[in-house]
Amino acid sequence: MNDRVSDYFVHESSYVDDGAEIGAGTKIWHFCHVMTGARIGRSCVLGQNVNVAGGTVIGDGVKVQNNVSIYSGVVIEDDVFLGPSCVLTNVTNPRSEIDRRSIYETTVIKRGATIGANATIVCGVTIGRFAFVGAGAVITVDVPDFALMVGVPARQIGWMSAYGERLDLPLAGEATASCPHTGDVYRLEGGQVTREARS
Repeated sequence: MNDRVSDYFVHESSYVDDGAEIGAGTKIWHFCHVMTGARIGRSCVLGQNVNVAGGTVIGDGVKVQNNVSIYSGVVIEDDVFLGPSCVLTNVTNPRSEIDRRSIYETTVIKRGATIGANATIVCGVTIGRFAFVGAGAVITVDVPDFALMVGVPARQIGWMSAYGERLDLPLAGEATASCPHTGDVYRLEGGQVTREARS
């Protein structure tokens, strides 16, 4: 068990192994386990029953909801949201009797992305910046920045703003749209969405 630490908080029911790195302002709640070699940034929140394996890299401002396991090979950039009981993997073809630790695949969840409750992210993919993966979706391929993905297997049905609002953009072609909340302008071109710089 761990006591309160001067620059981050660990609930007394949780374990942080020696050699784990935890950033200032991070809160680790009930029944969590952070293993040796894990790196967690500043101002993160780990909800109940979260496991973070060694070799995992988590950026600043990440929110991990209850019952999530983050395995070796997963890289999570700043300000990512991982919904309750979402699933991350690190081996494409696991077998109980075969040790495949030397071939863990890298999964990258880029800045600002949201992974919905009970979604599954098959290893080896990249989830783009501010992408939004709906609850229960199964991601098997790379996801573009700002893409809205739903279903099993997941398919893209639209685009989301960085604020988390649906954008009035087609899936393909060229167009612009504004975030209904912030007014920020987004441009679709060449199959990619970018947010235009504010003047």
